[in-house]
Amino acid sequence: MTELGIGIGWRPEIADAVEGLSGIDWVEVVAENLCADHLPDSLTRLRERGVTVVPHGVSLGLGGADRPDPARLAALGEKAVALGAPLVTEHIAFVRAGGPLTATPQLEAGHLLPVPRTWDALDVLCENVRIAQDALPVPLALENIAALVSWPGEEMSEGRFLAELVERTGVRLLIDVANLHTNHVNRGEDPARALSELPVEAIAYVHVAGGVERDGVWHDTHAHPVPGAVLDVLADLASRVAPPGVLLERDDDFPPAEELADELRAIRRTITAVGPRSSPGLRPGGPSGAEAVGTAHQHGALSSRTAPRATLLIGAGARVSGGPMPGVTPVVPVAPVPESAPTPAPGARQRVAVAQAALLSALVAGTPVPEGFDSRRLGVQSRALAAKRAGVVAKVAPELPEILGRDYRPAFLAYARSRPMTGGYRRDALDFAEHLLVAGRPEDPAARRRLTEWWQDRSGSRPPGRATRFVRAARHALVRK
Repeated sequence: MTELGIGIGWRPEIADAVEGLSGIDWVEVVAENLCADHLPDSLTRLRERGVTVVPHGVSLGLGGADRPDPARLAALGEKAVALGAPLVTEHIAFVRAGGPLTATPQLEAGHLLPVPRTWDALDVLCENVRIAQDALPVPLALENIAALVSWPGEEMSEGRFLAELVERTGVRLLIDVANLHTNHVNRGEDPARALSELPVEAIAYVHVAGGVERDGVWHDTHAHPVPGAVLDVLADLASRVAPPGVLLERDDDFPPAEELADELRAIRRTITAVGPRSSPGLRPGGPSGAEAVGTAHQHGALSSRTAPRATLLIGAGARVSGGPMPGVTPVVPVAPVPESAPTPAPGARQRVAVAQAALLSALVAGTPVPEGFDSRRLGVQSRALAAKRAGVVAKVAPELPEILGRDYRPAFLAYARSRPMTGGYRRDALDFAEHLLVAGRPEDPAARRRLTEWWQDRSGSRPPGRATRFVRAARHALVRK
């Protein structure tokens, strides 16, 4: 595996700070925020300095019932090539549900939602992963996610689920220790048990992030400092294996550069203070770095016997983007992924589709809570999804809160309660503006005129007529049934 070192999530808001931080070996960037043919100048400068850039996807929905969208896979692959990335990463999650498999309107979550840990869901996930592996030009690693809710009737633990996934597909893992902590608080799951069950030799790198606890629920905000409890989970992981890379994530409420540097130093101290009990890294008298580090085949297949690997190189300096650390030579993997792999059991996709559509509809369309779920927790998740949706729309269309002022947030939340998202956030912003204009809002004539001009400029249409409004109202009514 490629040795990455210590890194940080690159975001436009902290681009200058990231460029100025010392000891940064690599960065991760949200893939959906990039254009392959027009990379941000900051990322270009980092690459010219030899800093590795890894694209991190959030919209494939590999844990969903549908097969991966070829266009989304192609776009992710193009960005990996443009960045010279050694791998791409995504999530073990579903982000949309409904559609042909359930004969219901497709709904978008705008968020990463947990996959049920059942054999049906595992079968579907594994086939989706193999499709993605075949389409991508570089190895794929998948991240465990944080969850507020638990699926009823789960058939295995998180560690077992991840182990089965790796065994069947050879996919690598992106282990988020903050998400393990989140699931400990919210779902009573033991991070140490998960780490003991999952194949640590499959870890491509590790995420570290902050959050906050409110009313007994841990919110994985990526907008707060990394707490000691998350660093404790990182220390436990580092005691078991030397991770090829560790990355600090921060997505909002960005602190000064020096605070980011302090958090990176805390991560380094945590890693260096703990020696792996059973590390595949170098040992005295063992093979040299050139002999020890292996690179999996194009799908990231892993050997049944762990290949020796160099220990994490912290602050190791510049190297060619997408290449191994200095002195590292790839080794041919021992066990490739089988040529033919089993497909999901008959009906598995449809069963998963029905279950996921029922959950997402309850969260975003106000339909009844599916049997076995905690209704209070679903309420917390539903409100969190609506709040996130309002926040993202305000970012992609900043003119809306500017035009509406204080009325923006309550107006959007009221809209979201009866209008599930069926497209992307930019489409959502247009639909929200249209919804207000159809209702004769805002009441202030000047604000309504500005909103009308904004909507017309971006939609290229006149405000909808009566027949159009009737059709759209009927469609939304069907979504809520």
